[in-house]
Amino acid sequence: MEAAMDLMRRMPPASAETALNALLSLLPDHSLDLLSQVCMDKENLKEYILCEYNRDADSYRSPWSNKYDPPLEDGTVPSEEMRNLEIEANEVFSDYRDQYYEGGISSVYVWEDEDNGGFIACFLIKKDGKGTRGYMQIGSWDAIHVIQVGPEKEGAAHYCLNSTVMLSLTTDNKQSGTFNLSGSIRRQMSMTLAVADGHLVNMGKMIEEMEGKLRNSLDQVYFGKTREMVCTLRPPPEVLNMRLPDS
Repeated sequence: MEAAMDLMRRMPPASAETALNALLSLLPDHSLDLLSQVCMDKENLKEYILCEYNRDADSYRSPWSNKYDPPLEDGTVPSEEMRNLEIEANEVFSDYRDQYYEGGISSVYVWEDEDNGGFIACFLIKKDGKGTRGYMQIGSWDAIHVIQVGPEKEGAAHYCLNSTVMLSLTTDNKQSGTFNLSGSIRRQMSMTLAVADGHLVNMGKMIEEMEGKLRNSLDQVYFGKTREMVCTLRPPPEVLNMRLPDS
């Protein structure tokens, strides 16, 4: 299973479905581990993302109701303090997602970190789109932000953020034909910040800054290089029509 997950991390997002189907045929007993799903909280009528961070046995905990589906009597749940932070984080991050992504699904999970006395928070965003803008035919954006927060010392805490973004899009128009672009990028950020305004404010600022850097990196690495390659291989029509002066 560890090797299968390692393979999936290295596959281009556009080929993920093909690779997943192949792995499911090889590892049918691990189908729940391989399938990334979105579930509906029937109590609150809100969707949430299923992942390893909200899983206990074969059940998944909803960040909206704090209940497991399928029901699990002895499932692990965060403490009251962590749960209150989780509720607030989901509400704030939902607004953040709407403003920056104009839709999609987001989930936040918070739990105690028994090793260093602090806590860990996972912020997830999933956005799929079909032909809503320009020439884009289909696209997807998956972002995972995991923040490890150390114990508070002298009014400050250490934050370590690990972020991964996976992007895939396909465009289609008569001039350029069908074009597919996909890739992933991972970055890390560590900061020691005062907690006077609260952990959520600090984590939100770090995620907002990190996502800006990730978008710029994707634009430079993937879109910038792609534009450079396309312009080299396919000069604009006005360049092709230019003629050298007669000698």
